Amino acid sequence: MERLLVVSSSPHIHSPLDTQKIMGWVLAALAPAGAAGVYFFGVRAAAVMAVCVISCVLFEYLWQKLTKRTVTTDDLSAAVTGLLLAYNLPPTIPFWMAAVGSLFAIIVVKQLYGGLGCNIVNPALAGRAMMLTSWPVPMTTWTVNGVSGATPLAMIKSGALSDLPSWTDMFIGNIGGCIGETSAAALLIGFAILLYKDIIKWHIPVIYIAVTAALCTVFGRGAAPLQEIFAGGLFLGAIFMATDYTTTPITTRGQVIFAAGCGVLTALIRRWGGYPEGVSYSILIMNLTVPLIDRATKPRIFGEVKKHG
Repeated sequence: MERLLVVSSSPHIHSPLDTQKIMGWVLAALAPAGAAGVYFFGVRAAAVMAVCVISCVLFEYLWQKLTKRTVTTDDLSAAVTGLLLAYNLPPTIPFWMAAVGSLFAIIVVKQLYGGLGCNIVNPALAGRAMMLTSWPVPMTTWTVNGVSGATPLAMIKSGALSDLPSWTDMFIGNIGGCIGETSAAALLIGFAILLYKDIIKWHIPVIYIAVTAALCTVFGRGAAPLQEIFAGGLFLGAIFMATDYTTTPITTRGQVIFAAGCGVLTALIRRWGGYPEGVSYSILIMNLTVPLIDRATKPRIFGEVKKHG
């Protein structure tokens, strides 16, 4: 009997998923939204995606080679960052801007902090925020079928509710916006894939979306709750970026607080902020609070006795 007992360090339970497999499933879950983006915005959307993905992988490879670190591009995390960045860009964005945004996301936000697992904010969202600050006009020029126009969120913010697209167009993605954010239907397919493969839990996306819809309605923006959640990048942010392992709380209770905070900030920015959308900045702000949330919600060690006095 004694020979059957082996003393070893944790972890004792191993998951069949590693980083490469997880990122591979995330790419698979992102594929429907990418296909919808190409369908509605044309081949230029595919070209922007290709530029961002190739740039992110190339910059990560070159940085790790120059700094004599282990090259980790085969874990697919750089490809995921590139695709998410592309999904947050309009299809008309100049290619060189997309490449510069990729450089910022990979080198400044990810690699300078130590690489995968060490970044304090989501690299793709930080790249988008930098680009929106640097090039506001190209980053807010929207087209559908080659015709420029306002996004549904801009219509809601300006009070032009009568000009809103139909429910069908808003759900399937035939509206102005960023490449990967417009099709709620495609993003929900990706959400189902991630839930089925147990890559993410439902707490953050569902609570984030529900809080945003409820508060936008309470704040009296005039749009119906479904119009609030179908318009803009709420589904993309809630499903694929607010659930990033590195920049979200560890515990379920912490994730609930994080998601609710994202929802509150998104609703506040949409109602009173200068931009029609608030998803990117809301997630980035809440990313910075994660260490505090983790500290406040960490579980008590079994057998621990509270100190008094």
